[in-house]
Amino acid sequence: MYPRRLIAALLAALCASAVLAPLRPGNAQSARSISDPVATAIVTELDALMDPAVESGLGARLAFRDLVQDFYARRAFRPAWDDEKNAAELRRAIADSAADGLNPDDYLLAQLEELARQARGPAATPPLRARYDILLTESLLRLGYHLSFGKVDAETFDPQWNYGRTLDDRDVPGRIERALASQDIYQRIEALKPTHRLYAALKRELARYRAAEGEPAPPAVPPGPSLKPGAADPRVPLIRARLVASGDLAAGVEAAGDTYDPVLEAAVRGFQRRMGLDSDGVVGAGTVAELNVPAAERVRVLRVNLDRGRVLLHDLPERFVVVNIAGFTAYLVRGQDIEWSARVQVGKTYRKTPLFRSEMNYLVFNPTWTVPPGIIRNDILPAAKKDPASITRRGLKVLDRNGQEIDPASIDWSRFSSGIPYTLRQDPGPNNALGRVKLMFPNDYFVYLHDTPSQALFDKADRAFSSGCVRVERALELAERALDDPAQWNADSIAAVVRGGKLQNVTLKRRMPVLLAYWTAWVDPDGLVNFRRDLYGQDAKWAEGLDAPFSVRSRPLFSDAPAASP
Repeated sequence: MYPRRLIAALLAALCASAVLAPLRPGNAQSARSISDPVATAIVTELDALMDPAVESGLGARLAFRDLVQDFYARRAFRPAWDDEKNAAELRRAIADSAADGLNPDDYLLAQLEELARQARGPAATPPLRARYDILLTESLLRLGYHLSFGKVDAETFDPQWNYGRTLDDRDVPGRIERALASQDIYQRIEALKPTHRLYAALKRELARYRAAEGEPAPPAVPPGPSLKPGAADPRVPLIRARLVASGDLAAGVEAAGDTYDPVLEAAVRGFQRRMGLDSDGVVGAGTVAELNVPAAERVRVLRVNLDRGRVLLHDLPERFVVVNIAGFTAYLVRGQDIEWSARVQVGKTYRKTPLFRSEMNYLVFNPTWTVPPGIIRNDILPAAKKDPASITRRGLKVLDRNGQEIDPASIDWSRFSSGIPYTLRQDPGPNNALGRVKLMFPNDYFVYLHDTPSQALFDKADRAFSSGCVRVERALELAERALDDPAQWNADSIAAVVRGGKLQNVTLKRRMPVLLAYWTAWVDPDGLVNFRRDLYGQDAKWAEGLDAPFSVRSRPLFSDAPAASP
């Protein structure tokens, strides 16, 4: 997620602006030229730490050894944190990182608190003050990095991930110096967090669910037959209690008895909508399961999605399409406002829609459908071996390398084990698998957004039906907005092209960024937190990385290997 050209740009910027060359191991002359005993101790500590296996007296390995050393070299190794106000503000920011779902231990809070105590006492020797100073700088870099890029490197468990941000050539040591001089360390750290209101809303919900986690939970709702409005059931009081705890039912609106009344029904329907269930008011197994999810699990999911926010919510374009795969929804976003949204169908769990970012550059009205290799291998070929006529029944044509149509019955399909030397194509029409439009953006996965004749599937709560592409409800509306040219492309002109039935490619005047993302928790425009099933099992892996101790080797940026050329 953080390519070596990013590392090269960062180090080049540091070296280009360095006042003093970094001190290297064994440079005793530079050490002798420093008269400040704390500066001399900083030189000694940094000299020792050039060996990545050495922890020295710091009690922690430095993840940003080169950056830390360059920072001190530029200031002639003078201590940077003599002003205790700056140090206290940094420690406060580290402690507050827990509200962002991070672990203050990753940023050495306990060590810093202990060293701060010792630095104010008679044991404040130059080596101790040097250690304190170096660890403060290291902790600032660690926290700033995680707030800017997220803690978890999703690329380690999702090779299709391409959301890595690029780092500009701003002078990192210089920015630290300016922050120290202006004594606004806390506010500068706050400014590194995503400014999108979704991030702030998720933080608010994390605090709320953590508070709930500390309170006694209502008894779980036991399994039983589906409960419909108007029925009587001994589980009704438990359902009420659970909905009060989740905030879906006001605490003062608690009816007595076992009857499933209209007030409770409204609360159940609202809860079901927030959980992405069928909002039918029937308390079945799925609703009971969601009611019984403990607050600790909601906390885990919120922490995971906050870290996703630190990865995804920086540097957003002004106008873009985002598909929330776990939420089965596509949005057209301008700034922080939703212009348009629609339900989508995404890849099945064994044919996942990949997560990546691209730019829509053209669309196709009345498209043909060329069957991709994966569908040929997994679906078409096994059926054709049993019955070649299955190809014709699917509305497909078999074309040879010269584009000539071949009768599928004339081919011995049993000769092929995976690929075939033919193209399978479906002509435009109302039954075409891509519907009436496909919206194209470059990628290596044969994935795009498209219409579909399978409109009835949009009424399902779980909509993982495709082979990887994203089927969009009301796709022609999205096409009109992506074209963004009302004089030429409006609902009437698009309808006329569709009625004509001829394939037509249209290049967008302005490319439209497309983000295929994965959110299992978010706060909707009404201020209600929504949770969704972890469709592809991403949350467990993300949570594992989020809870893992800070690792020097967890990211390419920490590598000392030579950086590749940009």
